Amino acid sequence: SHLVSHFGSLGNCLLDCEGTHRVENGWQFLQATSPFLHIGAVIGVSALAWPLAAYFWETKNKVLKCLLPFTYIILVCALFVSPLFISSPCIMKASKLPPKPQIIGHRGAPMFAPENTMLSLEKMVKSGGKVFETDVMVSWDGIPFLMHDETLLRTTNVKQVFPYRSRHNSSDFTWSELQRLNAGEWFLQRNPFGTGGSLTDAERREVMQQRIPSLEEVVMACKENNISILFDLRQPQSGHPYNESFVNVTVHTILNTSIPQDLILWLPDDEREEVIEMAPGFKQIYGRRREQNDTDSLDAVNLSYINMSVSEIRSYRQDNISVNLFVVNKPWLFSHVWCAGATSVTTNAFHLLKDLKQPIWLMVSKFSMTKIF
Repeated sequence: SHLVSHFGSLGNCLLDCEGTHRVENGWQFLQATSPFLHIGAVIGVSALAWPLAAYFWETKNKVLKCLLPFTYIILVCALFVSPLFISSPCIMKASKLPPKPQIIGHRGAPMFAPENTMLSLEKMVKSGGKVFETDVMVSWDGIPFLMHDETLLRTTNVKQVFPYRSRHNSSDFTWSELQRLNAGEWFLQRNPFGTGGSLTDAERREVMQQRIPSLEEVVMACKENNISILFDLRQPQSGHPYNESFVNVTVHTILNTSIPQDLILWLPDDEREEVIEMAPGFKQIYGRRREQNDTDSLDAVNLSYINMSVSEIRSYRQDNISVNLFVVNKPWLFSHVWCAGATSVTTNAFHLLKDLKQPIWLMVSKFSMTKIF
């Protein structure tokens, strides 16, 4: 085998403390870097040989004289056979590398603008994004709007504007009340991704002007820019005027914009059959794995990368099922799912992933081996 990549990029991956220590699934990190961990282990064990040999000749302990070489030989043998058990998706023929996954902006471009705002969508579009992922709720008076959290506390100044209602559910406010809230100030105060320092004064002023957008505004912007929208839809609490009709209201809001239906990636499971009847052109995305004897025709799934193995991803792709994985922020993880064959990923770090021309490493095999096991 020979290595096609840049060791500098890989070094950044291996030395990235956040990627290694905070990674949500250590097994995937091991899969992604196993060939290099193996090389490091071989170097380490080889370097250990001389100190162990010196200690072997100096010690008078007969037990250690027997134990040291035996243990070392076992360790060397284990390292020798371990490549047979390494299953890293980026070990393949170069011609077998799948296409680069499409990059979906998670709530827009949330590292450089407040999430789920028009500015966040605009920055994603300027970066070349073609799919906007967001979250939709329905106001007390029936206006679908963008909001992820069950309350408005984290991403607005609701505590200052409505101090006695600040912990109320986000859907318990009317649209006119929601429009009174500032949806950008928190971003500058909390600097959630540590990127606030890179903003210019003009950009900071723009952030401060952000308000909660309606779904209609966002869909119109998607229509103008010819980009798709993928969203979660939250059912209002019991007692809410639109607790039972929230899906119907949302679908009609979208249809009234006259956006091409194939730009709508419909994720909610609620009343899916009725949605298909009302809007047959919506692309149906499923937030679950396929099941045996599945009655639904799954064409696309939206799942956490933690819950999808490499073999599952490849099995879905072989059956022509599109696989979107969330939330993928690190270049090493993006490379891992790229080699595995993911169709697309949802990310906060659009700017980090969009310019990658190939996985950060690819070990290209010149030979094919039949499975021994």
